[in-house]
Amino acid sequence: MRLLANEPLSAHTTLRLGGTPRAYLRAETTEAVVECVRALDAAGVPVLVLGGGSNLVVADGSVGEPGDDGGLGFVVVAVRCAAIDISPGGVVRAEAGVTWDELVARTVEAGMGGLECLSGIPGSVGATPVQNVGAYGVEVAQVLRRVRVLDRVSGEDAWLEPSELGLAYRTSKLKGNDSGVVLEVEFTLRPDGLSEPIAYRELAARLGAEQGERVPAAKAREVVLELRGGKGMVLDAEDHDTWSAGSFFTNPVVPAAEFGAVRAKVAKALGDEAAEKMPAFDVMGGGSGSGVKLSAGWLIERAGFAKGYPGEAAPMRLSTKHTLALTNRGSARTKDLIALAREVRAGVEDAFGVTLHPEPVWVGCTLSGES
Repeated sequence: MRLLANEPLSAHTTLRLGGTPRAYLRAETTEAVVECVRALDAAGVPVLVLGGGSNLVVADGSVGEPGDDGGLGFVVVAVRCAAIDISPGGVVRAEAGVTWDELVARTVEAGMGGLECLSGIPGSVGATPVQNVGAYGVEVAQVLRRVRVLDRVSGEDAWLEPSELGLAYRTSKLKGNDSGVVLEVEFTLRPDGLSEPIAYRELAARLGAEQGERVPAAKAREVVLELRGGKGMVLDAEDHDTWSAGSFFTNPVVPAAEFGAVRAKVAKALGDEAAEKMPAFDVMGGGSGSGVKLSAGWLIERAGFAKGYPGEAAPMRLSTKHTLALTNRGSARTKDLIALAREVRAGVEDAFGVTLHPEPVWVGCTLSGES
């Protein structure tokens, strides 16, 4: 365990935003994480357990200087334990602090298939079941075997089955609360070196494959990294389009009964052809559907927010490569991100009657501006 003095969270989040907390502790073993969190909880000290910092929006300010979005009177326990074990049969175990893309690369190199479509996603392994991370038609839930969790209420340290986690689209029972700390994650992968069935049309086209086909995992990883890189979704310290939290808003799911009204608003604003071509997929009920998933990026662009909005002078902008990412151009603060996110959300709601919901976890602030 190491103590870093006066350590700003902007140095540890992919948005490069966040003030200075009460203390920053770096835990380099799983045992250190458990002992430290238990001790701080017993002392009644607020704790933020930090992984890769890729899905966080942290308030500006510091202890004694709350700033516009609230103070940071908590202690950070940064999880940096990073052991990986890959068995020949396809069971992979990784500690929570492992960089996610390092794990993906290691499994592909070992001839394992299953994680390749999740290549290039920033952050740590421990965050993936919390968020039920997904991309290109694959979710962590599809390959998750079990998760080791420290229950901060009971103090119990135990392995949980996927059925106990409430996994759903970009969420789980672990998200939105601080009652559990992920310590290790196990996955069941394919030892034949082939990918998960290719479900995403864009990826299938680039691979020259049919949807549902399995391809060499290494090839799928290569193409996924190319696709993500073209959208500014692979971290690069020199590229401000990657100074983001990835996709900022989740793809909204509207009740099936309300979809007609949304389509009518799109037709009124953009014309019948646009309404017919609007991306929309039945979910949670098959063809009859209890909901329809829409494309947040499509809605944002059609509501008038182009790539790079609001312009070069703004400290926080939509990515110049992908409208779903809000990016720090180098001098932004969290209040700038909140202002832009509010504007985009309000614009989509005014135009199409659809409310967008942010994907990141908020610390010390919210999209409404309340601390």
